[in-house]
Amino acid sequence: MQSLLNIQVVGSAIALKLLFGLPLVWGVIITAFDVLILLALGGHNMRGIEALVLVMMAVIFVCFSIEMYFSQPDGWLILQGALVPSSQLLTDQNMLLVSIGILGATVMPHNLYLHSSLVQTRDIPSDARTVRRSIFLATVDSNMALSLAFLVNMAILILAAATFHRAGHPEVADIEQAYIMLSRILGNKTASVLFAVALLASGQQSTLTGTLAGQIVMEGFVNWKITAWKRRLMTRLVAIIPAICVVYFYGDSGVTPLLIASQVVLSLQLSFAVFPLVYLTSDEGVMKGFANCYATKLIGWVVAVAIAALNMLLIVLTFRGDV
Repeated sequence: MQSLLNIQVVGSAIALKLLFGLPLVWGVIITAFDVLILLALGGHNMRGIEALVLVMMAVIFVCFSIEMYFSQPDGWLILQGALVPSSQLLTDQNMLLVSIGILGATVMPHNLYLHSSLVQTRDIPSDARTVRRSIFLATVDSNMALSLAFLVNMAILILAAATFHRAGHPEVADIEQAYIMLSRILGNKTASVLFAVALLASGQQSTLTGTLAGQIVMEGFVNWKITAWKRRLMTRLVAIIPAICVVYFYGDSGVTPLLIASQVVLSLQLSFAVFPLVYLTSDEGVMKGFANCYATKLIGWVVAVAIAALNMLLIVLTFRGDV
């Protein structure tokens, strides 16, 4: 699972190239070590690491908020698209591919394990009232993180529509093109810089949480009892090595297909995390009186089945050669 996170490594490497002109291979290598430094600064204190993640999420949110101000999108068209989704989503294979990729980028499966582990780091008394309050706060925390991720992904689509498509440049398809065209279309070089800064913060935040998730999987599933820095280094290398190989052998031309494919694969993996999650949290024997209520169970299973159905549809279309 961790190897799929080379997508975030490559994203950070692209941002370093745009901002400082570094070659992609060196950007990938630097990204490997700077995340380890961030984790070292966090130490064994999860609150410190959570604070780092929040800072990076705030940077992303501020950057795209300013981008929205620069691009001046049409609010009515945004509402129309959000409230009345097009039926083309299920008939246009390219739209479905992008949508599945966005789903994988927003609800990354490894973060479900990470959030579950973070709850266990809290010092929670065993009385029922405190446990219920802790579950409520953890739910709020997860919903806030997902909502912010949703808003960022939505902002990216709105920015593309309000700049490239409005200016008659729908052919812009990769990150470097977007970086160059933003300043030209908006007449403001700051727009491109903010875009690259947001990309760097996003990559660092994702690689940070991905490294932690890999460590948690090793501890909880593989049951490897080694020191924290060794676990983090091992999970980091598993992500770095495939990224270096792709960048070295395919260069810049291989980056965009890797970005899309990795996000789609994350979405395909999502069902393997969501179904056990809904099942276990609905089981009275496991939850000891804190199981999901009927409405939560119903919504959970509907969402899980919908995700699986969309992924299966994408797989069928891919094998038919329609995607």
